[in-house]
Amino acid sequence: MMDRAVAREKALSVMLRAYIFTGLVFMLLPGTMLGVWNLIKISSREAAESVSPAWIQAHGHAQLFGWVATFILGIGFYSIPKLRKLSPFALWEGWLCWALWVVGVTTRWLCTVYPWEWRVLMPLSASLELAAFLIFFQAVGSHRPSRGAPKAWESWIFVVIAATLGLFASLGLNLGASIQVALHAASPAFPHEFDQRYLIVSTWGFLVPMVWGFSARWLPVFMGLRPLRNAFLLAAVGLNTAGVVMGFFEHFTVAGVLLLGGAVLAVVSIRLFEPSVKPARTTTIHESFPVFIRIAYGWLLTAAALGIWASRVREAQGIWGASRHALTVGFIAAMVFCVGQRILPAFCGMRTLWSARLMLVMLVLLMTGCALRVASEILAYQDFAPWAWKVLPVSALIELTAVTLFAINLVVTFLRPAAVVPNPLTIMTE
Repeated sequence: MMDRAVAREKALSVMLRAYIFTGLVFMLLPGTMLGVWNLIKISSREAAESVSPAWIQAHGHAQLFGWVATFILGIGFYSIPKLRKLSPFALWEGWLCWALWVVGVTTRWLCTVYPWEWRVLMPLSASLELAAFLIFFQAVGSHRPSRGAPKAWESWIFVVIAATLGLFASLGLNLGASIQVALHAASPAFPHEFDQRYLIVSTWGFLVPMVWGFSARWLPVFMGLRPLRNAFLLAAVGLNTAGVVMGFFEHFTVAGVLLLGGAVLAVVSIRLFEPSVKPARTTTIHESFPVFIRIAYGWLLTAAALGIWASRVREAQGIWGASRHALTVGFIAAMVFCVGQRILPAFCGMRTLWSARLMLVMLVLLMTGCALRVASEILAYQDFAPWAWKVLPVSALIELTAVTLFAINLVVTFLRPAAVVPNPLTIMTE
């Protein structure tokens, strides 16, 4: 029995590393590199319209779904059945999901940047991504709990379920819009009005509650926080969901207020800004971990506040862009940088992060680049300060350096020898 458990743990570790390596490739090449190129062109011409909307959307899709969602799928396959004490899923399901997801996201990026046969490939890519998600959902969501599993669900599980439904809605909208664009549009780009509504669903409806769910599960342990306020967390998800719905139907001011209220309740529920009752567990990572977690949640609140401001201004392209960047880089990417370097080495054979000092450097660079980008995007796009156009590419290069260092730290960590144990998750959270 023990040999079988060890063998499965090794197999899960290999599969997780495949998801992580794939996500890193999407992050660096089709994601960040294309984003930097887009921003350099925009800055040199001092016009946001100087870059094809299809290229901007290709960058966003690679970052949200190619990088972050690939990480989430891999971590979900590895951790959710263990956390919920479910009966094991068949490993081929995880590998089939990975193959369909990679082909789908890659096809979407290629047919958007190089519009060859895009009327066929764009709906095909969306179908493959949706099929991959359904395999994931069936694998980690339909198995019965094993003996000894708790009967009542913890609040973080409801939050992850809400996020999973948000992912399903995002992929469904992506498929429907891809078919409409393929049938009627002149280029492989979503219309601007729809894209803005779609981004609310895919970021606030999927990524934000997913981060909240895993934050509620892990941060009280990692940061030594007081017990979770479960009712506040569920209320936060309720407000957030209402905000996403209002945003999708273009009631942006109401949506912004609801999203900000949900973000505040999430912070209060996890007790992030209250004094810790135990020392933070930072033995294998940099001791600044709790500081950057709190900064990331500060960016979450900033993103929601900027969204309210943008909804009250007639021409607010720069403010909307700053809000999205504060959310995707300041909050989502920072949380991946922090929590990812804490849990992924342990999940993949109880490895130790290669360089805690490098973790600090990349987080400082990421926060610096994000601050410069958010400020300069508002100043430049809103015509407040023409000199800010020159700051935009600098911010992009700083962020590119940060994500490159993040990838290097994880790759070297995974290439180092590991001591495999049957269930590292229980060791992490004991």
